[in-house]
Amino acid sequence: MRTAYVVDLFCGVGGMTHGFVCEGFNVVAGLDVDPSCKYAYEKNNPSKFIQKDICQVTGDEITKLYPPGAIKILIGCAPCQPFSSYARSTQKNKKSKRSDGKWRLLYEFARIINETQPDIVSMENVSQLLNYNKHPVFKNFVKNLESQDYFVSFSVVNCTEYGLPQKRKRLVLFASKFGPLKIIDPTYTPECFVTVREAIGGLPSISAGEVSKTDPLHRTRNLSELNKKRIRATSTGGSWKEWPKDLLLKCHKKKKGKSFRSVYGRMSWNEPSPTITTECIQLGSGRFGHPVQDRAISLREAAILQSFPEDYDFTNPDTDFSSGVIAMHIGNAVPVILGRVVAKTIERHLAEVEKTENDKRSIS
Repeated sequence: MRTAYVVDLFCGVGGMTHGFVCEGFNVVAGLDVDPSCKYAYEKNNPSKFIQKDICQVTGDEITKLYPPGAIKILIGCAPCQPFSSYARSTQKNKKSKRSDGKWRLLYEFARIINETQPDIVSMENVSQLLNYNKHPVFKNFVKNLESQDYFVSFSVVNCTEYGLPQKRKRLVLFASKFGPLKIIDPTYTPECFVTVREAIGGLPSISAGEVSKTDPLHRTRNLSELNKKRIRATSTGGSWKEWPKDLLLKCHKKKKGKSFRSVYGRMSWNEPSPTITTECIQLGSGRFGHPVQDRAISLREAAILQSFPEDYDFTNPDTDFSSGVIAMHIGNAVPVILGRVVAKTIERHLAEVEKTENDKRSIS
């Protein structure tokens, strides 16, 4: 059978690419509009980073990245902010438009598929995209694939069931010219989910505002004296509901503030972490407090919870260090474990296709 090669759209710092590389695939290139992703992408992966706006990329440019005669695999995760709960709440009473810059990216992804005609496509995105009734972007995406003679399947994947030490659900779509395919079965049950302790419990202890002497990414933001009091008043797995009244924020005292249960919370040692976001190193942005140390989680801890290897290098020595930029890179990334699951699914599918072709040849 022909050799398969992969191109990764919206590649970021390489979470999905790294998953494919770990499974033995040839990822020829990753494309992303953000030049700050280039260092980590190329430092950790044997693939070329192409900094370009997807809206300006042509199908011919993508096609030329694949060797002649290759099985062409195209993967991508269009930025998902328009489909997040926050974005939908801020757009309540606003008319949805196809011209919205972020929404447009899925249409551009469909355009590139039409122009490139890859053999296999996979897309990963937020699970809310399935329930987003105010805009038909996903429905149109699927219809377009079917009109191009792809077999399409999609499902919401609980990443914890595949070994991610994090509560994260994502929509994963597959499309193949060869025939139907579905994601591989889960490999973990609730009794053996990977916990925060198992993932980051062995890292050196550091204080708020401190940087590890052995790993520049194992650093955490400093806290004000008031927030230090708040984290000390929070038990492992606990939240602001344990605080004395003098430590409460104004929003907590309001009726609607009672729904902000995870804000300023600590993670639990014995469960997977909450979903890692771009604000994961900020104590006040969710349940991002370390289970026992009086601080928010470090950048390295966030990366490990996203299943990046412990030595994944995010820090370009030739540029100024920015915790905010790296947190954004980590929070926006596809978890490496999910990348491996997608790659394994495609690998199994190709093996099945090859077996079918061999059986046909043997009969003839």
